[in-house]
Amino acid sequence: MTAPKFALVASETPEAAEALDRLEQRYGHRDVEDAEIIVALGGDGLMLETLHRFMNQGLPIYGMNCGTVGFLMNQYSEDDLPERLSAAEPATVHPLRMTVDCVNGTSCEALAINEVSLLREGRQAAKIGIAIDSVERMDELICDGVMVATPAGSTAYNLSAHGPIVPIGGQLLALTPISAFRPRRWRGALLPASAEVVFTVHEPQKRPVSATADFTEVRDVLKVRVYEDKSLDLNLLFDPEHDLEERIIKEQFQP
Repeated sequence: MTAPKFALVASETPEAAEALDRLEQRYGHRDVEDAEIIVALGGDGLMLETLHRFMNQGLPIYGMNCGTVGFLMNQYSEDDLPERLSAAEPATVHPLRMTVDCVNGTSCEALAINEVSLLREGRQAAKIGIAIDSVERMDELICDGVMVATPAGSTAYNLSAHGPIVPIGGQLLALTPISAFRPRRWRGALLPASAEVVFTVHEPQKRPVSATADFTEVRDVLKVRVYEDKSLDLNLLFDPEHDLEERIIKEQFQP
């Protein structure tokens, strides 16, 4: 089997930079334009950044953990990298597309691989209405915020907000409140991946709300529409013994 052509990218941390130097000395340097796989050296933040950066290239990404959090990364090792890449198994994820209408009349779009989150901008709680597939499901959620998370992002901010971990193959999205005040006991919902979620901000002048899709923040929003963009396939590669599905199951049994 011919070894795949791969390019190396790394975060700016000393650990990742040193790993990049060692791997380039061992395997050589190749530009992304000439590669079949991108090898990302860092943590989950670097993986997220790399997925966004090369979203339109169509190249699978194989991460090796040189950072603090490495849920989306494989174990770092300098040995047998071409063989590991040849044996790696793909996991395909689709990003969320966020379309936003702002208080000032402007509109914009952004993509999220982890989650789209709405957060209050000031000291007062946000008041947000929620509709799913054009059906109003909650007239008013009083909260610090609310998010829609993908399966790949369900172990990130969503998990910190006590949202559910979603298996990659589950075809689900997690709708999770952030510090909900009313309804006090509402913990969120699991939605089919095909669902379209529309958030409407009540009293936006008095209770301003921002919307963030991964790295992209929009301030003073009025309405936010979120849905999975099936036209974009993002392929992550994992060692067979450390596949993403197994990591998600394992995470649910952590003490």
